[in-house]
Amino acid sequence: MISRYDFVYLFDVKDGNPNGDPDTGNLPRIDPETGQGLVTDVCLKRKIRNYVGLVHNEQPPYEIYVKEKAVLNLQHARAYSEYKLKPEKRKLPKEEEDAKKVTAWMCGNFFDIRAFGAVMSTDVNCGQVRGPIQFGIARSIEPIVSQEHALTRCAVTTEKEAKDQSGDNRTMGRKFTVPYGLYRVHGFINPHLAEKTGFDENGEDLDLLWTSLAQMFEADRSAARGEMAPQALIMFEHKDPLGNAPANKLFERVKVKRTEPKNGEWKPARTFEDFSVEVNETNLPNGITVHHHI
Repeated sequence: MISRYDFVYLFDVKDGNPNGDPDTGNLPRIDPETGQGLVTDVCLKRKIRNYVGLVHNEQPPYEIYVKEKAVLNLQHARAYSEYKLKPEKRKLPKEEEDAKKVTAWMCGNFFDIRAFGAVMSTDVNCGQVRGPIQFGIARSIEPIVSQEHALTRCAVTTEKEAKDQSGDNRTMGRKFTVPYGLYRVHGFINPHLAEKTGFDENGEDLDLLWTSLAQMFEADRSAARGEMAPQALIMFEHKDPLGNAPANKLFERVKVKRTEPKNGEWKPARTFEDFSVEVNETNLPNGITVHHHI
């Protein structure tokens, strides 16, 4: 059984949109009461999925279940085919042992199922899996400013537009960016659920997770996302699978503050150097070990 972990992950963005909200025209997500920027757990898991799929070329046991253009029922049918079972609409196999087999096959082949869990009770039913790895919603340390940029293009779409001399036919668009934001998110690894899904059974999944958090932005560059980078990963490892201290008390030991302004002149943060990260490792509870990865 792997250890229980509670971890703090810090990442930043410069001149980009880390997680647009489709309900607001793709504006950066924001807490309307505090002005702090938000990045959803789903967004972070997407980047981990993409990185793992890229590194392992979508081969078992590192296939990715939730991905673009995936047909989930076809993936489920593969598990039934493996054990020569015939699926019934929305029903698991009648024999409990067979039901466990198809679910275990999905966990064994797909990294994101055994890591994050999945609801697979579709027409071809492979059950439900509760994942051992969970993220909260990332929140920026300071309020963010959302900037709007008008965009044009000199090309046109059709010949008719090209021949139209009556006016300006340049296409207009909008792009939203955050000048700078440092985000903090908390994560959790439950060893009991990991044992059920087979996470890290091969001794490689956990290392792959930490590596993903350190490198996933490198494989996720786009004009819209600007410069995104990991800045710190502080892991609290518990000796007892049930935990040696409450997660919230451990998270309180990680303080992120603005550095003192030079010459007493305050300026908006624009780099990670404008902040300091302090981890209180004195008088740690018995059974707690602190690791720094990035």
